[in-house]
Amino acid sequence: MQKIKDSELRYRRLFEAAQDGILILDAETGMIEDVNPFLIKMLGYSREEFLQKRLWEVGAFKDVESSKDAFEALQVNEYIRYEDLPLKTKDGRLIQVEFVSNVYLVENEKVIQCNIRDITERWQAENALLESEEKFRKLVEHLPTVIYKNAVGDSSSTVYVSPQIETLLGYTAEEWVADPKLWSKTIHPLDRQRVLEKTFAADQSHEPFSMEYRMIAQDGRLIWVQDQIVLVNNLKGQPQFWQGIMLDITHRKLAEERIQRQLEHLTALGAIDRVIASNFDLRLSLSEILTHVLAELKVDAADILILNPNLQTLEYGADSGFRTHLVRKAEVRLGEGYAGRVALNRQLVQIKNLDEDLDHSLLTTVLKDESFVSYFGIPLITKGQVKGVLEVFNRSPLEPDEEWLDFFTALAGQASIALENVMLFESQQRSNQELALAYDATIEGWSRALDLRDRETEGHSQRVTRMTVQLARKFRLSEAELIQVRWGALLHDIGKMGVPDNILLKPAPLTEEEWVVMKQHPKFAYELLSPVRYLRLALDIPYCHHEKWDGSGYPQGLAGKEIPLTARIFAVVDVQDALCSDRPYRPAWSEEKIRKYIRDSSGTHFDPQVVDAFLKMTELNEN
Repeated sequence: MQKIKDSELRYRRLFEAAQDGILILDAETGMIEDVNPFLIKMLGYSREEFLQKRLWEVGAFKDVESSKDAFEALQVNEYIRYEDLPLKTKDGRLIQVEFVSNVYLVENEKVIQCNIRDITERWQAENALLESEEKFRKLVEHLPTVIYKNAVGDSSSTVYVSPQIETLLGYTAEEWVADPKLWSKTIHPLDRQRVLEKTFAADQSHEPFSMEYRMIAQDGRLIWVQDQIVLVNNLKGQPQFWQGIMLDITHRKLAEERIQRQLEHLTALGAIDRVIASNFDLRLSLSEILTHVLAELKVDAADILILNPNLQTLEYGADSGFRTHLVRKAEVRLGEGYAGRVALNRQLVQIKNLDEDLDHSLLTTVLKDESFVSYFGIPLITKGQVKGVLEVFNRSPLEPDEEWLDFFTALAGQASIALENVMLFESQQRSNQELALAYDATIEGWSRALDLRDRETEGHSQRVTRMTVQLARKFRLSEAELIQVRWGALLHDIGKMGVPDNILLKPAPLTEEEWVVMKQHPKFAYELLSPVRYLRLALDIPYCHHEKWDGSGYPQGLAGKEIPLTARIFAVVDVQDALCSDRPYRPAWSEEKIRKYIRDSSGTHFDPQVVDAFLKMTELNEN
């Protein structure tokens, strides 16, 4: 008996001290027989308000019918559990509780014990978590990117993907998850091997990675993506799944490609500029331009036709990319065919389908076997004048954008500059040549005038000029220097125009006083020719041809290599021609005597090197 009392006492203490609400009900009537202090405090009702009331009569149970049904079910099942039952406190607040009811036998009578646990905080936390998950789900589904999860061990097998996959590639999330191979199928063929190798390596190493590659959308669009993936582990550090983010970077890639193309275009234009500036070879300049036309515009062939203003026809200038050389026979009249219309109207002509328009004699005759599909022609204009036409051809349809057309125009501008530069250069060359011929004719006229004044030396200037130029070549003088040598030799005695006739034409030997005057003619030549700028380089012979190797000559007394080389060369030739001609005061010398005199004068009158070269040259001439 005492044990029963002790047991009841222990139960009462537990009942009173329990941190969960406890109700004791009569199993037959449902009347509340007891309530512990925790539930009284939890709901705010007094003990008296609980006792001798049925469960559904307490105001905390809002749904009377459900409470009755639960009580009847409890009588049958002897156990009921509610995990999220809301109870209302006396002051009207709602409390989420976990409600567990069991039927017990107490002294052979059935009683019901209801345990009520306040789970408001847990419920709120769970709801907050659900709300957070919902917010996260909505965030993921509305992010401008694709979020996905892939299986561990097969990072290409998708177990979840956000709805944005449909916006990106046109496939629904359900289609994407249902087909494990769909991801790899959509990777661009040129990138597929690289991407699959990297994902396989990631599966082995579990290392995160990021890569950029191309994908093909369901409608055929090319999409650039940046794919970032990382392995997610559980609390124990075990791999759970791969978490990935796929960003659409198509616009960025297109911008990068556009910048790269623009850089390549600028580089190409710079290369063309350097070629144009560094040479005046029209073929080379046009070939360089056409090389860049094919490379940068991605066309199969191109040519440049040059306008012949006299015949009013476009004639072949350069070509690249053609299968045959028949285009080099091209000749198109203004207004005829595409090129003729381009030049005449000064406008770009675009023919995107040549099969539908055969109004081009060049295409229908010369180029009929080239299989061209598209044609673009642009006029080459400088200073308001048409210089030619740049044409490009393609063997597949060509749909150029604005950037392509702009660069095509820029290349046409470069070709126009090349044509203009070469034409200006050739015109200047012709003018220079005509001027040089005029100079030469004038100088020869002066030379003949001198010969006419001094009939004893008639023809002397022409003879010594030819031989001096021939000898000067032995010393590797340039062509420009040889022109000055020629002019200097022709004018070597121009200073004698300042010598009085009674001295210049005296038939007898000159007196010492007369020689003083005669020896002034090199200075007269210098004074006469030095103001003429284009003859300054030719002055060495008229001014210095009477100087001697040993310094005994005139007018400056120069010696050795102080004497200009051209004057040293001319001195030998001048003496040789003078000695082989008759004079009033002496007859002409024999060739042998002249050669001996020149050889003996080597190192005194003449430069030894010049003497050696002269003797060898004349010996060869004789033989």
